[in-house]
Amino acid sequence: MFTIVWVCAVSFLAVAWIAYWIWNYVQDQREKKQPKAGTKHLSQVKQSFEEYTRKVENYKKPTYKRKK
Repeated sequence: MFTIVWVCAVSFLAVAWIAYWIWNYVQDQREKKQPKAGTKHLSQVKQSFEEYTRKVENYKKPTYKRKK
């Protein structure tokens, strides 16, 4: 009788762990498909970097007259 209880308990635990692993894998796959949420700080950094690159593109190096 005791062995039957142990066999049932162990098999139930094995099935539960397998179901948990499958559920966790499915959740990971769903998260990978969703776009990553951007934070406010990240969007501010991206915007300031874009402004900086625009300034660098329009920057003209000053020319100096050489003395002979």
